[in-house]
Amino acid sequence: MRIAWVTDSTAFVPNGSKSGENDIYVVPMSILFGEREYQDGIDLSPEELFAKLREEKVEVKTSQPSIGTFKELFEQLARDYDYIFSIHVSSHFSGTYSSAHQAAELLKDTIPNIICIDSKILSNPLTELIQYGQRLVKEGKEPLRIKEAIEHKITSCETYVMVGSLEQLHKSGRMGGLSFFLGSVLKIKPMLSIEDGKLEVKDKVRSIKKGLDSMIRRLDLALAERTIAKVSVLHGLNREEAMDWMEQLQEMYPQIEFGAYPLGAVIGVHAGENTIGISWFAENE
Repeated sequence: MRIAWVTDSTAFVPNGSKSGENDIYVVPMSILFGEREYQDGIDLSPEELFAKLREEKVEVKTSQPSIGTFKELFEQLARDYDYIFSIHVSSHFSGTYSSAHQAAELLKDTIPNIICIDSKILSNPLTELIQYGQRLVKEGKEPLRIKEAIEHKITSCETYVMVGSLEQLHKSGRMGGLSFFLGSVLKIKPMLSIEDGKLEVKDKVRSIKKGLDSMIRRLDLALAERTIAKVSVLHGLNREEAMDWMEQLQEMYPQIEFGAYPLGAVIGVHAGENTIGISWFAENE
């Protein structure tokens, strides 16, 4: 049984990977700089994005792919695949999942084997869900069982992020005016968690070190009750900082596999170039 995996450009895709490689098809989201539109990961890299954010004082927005884009892709993939799994960034962050779901509904009479899933997360954890699904295919699991297993795995994910730019978070509508003002005046950095696909403030710290320590405490709490085999360190342009922290974590937790992964341009529009975070899936509950 051949299965295509469709996702969006908020997922982590290694540099040089092409859409369609390993049966994974990436639909780019759009970044709007004033009147100009760029395709995320195609004609605008995170480095170029942040350079523009520093240099150009124009309104910046992100936009999900259209229903028509997904419909066209699904029709194309249906010629070569038996099933299509379409897994996307949390529906609370973007309308991408909604576009994919609506496209699948339009095609349900002619292409019934399209399964859409709201990952409720982003970046490398989203990629891990796809990789998990592909392993289940190799094990011979049926598509509906794969869907159930992926949705169950989503519930075991914990993600914590220390936002790099209050200003960008405010402009994106994710932070109210009073919170932005107080945070700016008091030099407070909010540490956010992603819970059921939504951003929740878990802590407020005044230094990067305190923020990293807070995330480590939450990893310790999770390890006291669960088995965690892999942890993702998520970052903006601050890769060197993320790598240094990852090395420290690896020494503290030698039993865990660590990896550092970029958040990408679209997430950077909202969170800022110095954002850093941590994410994992529990192996058991």
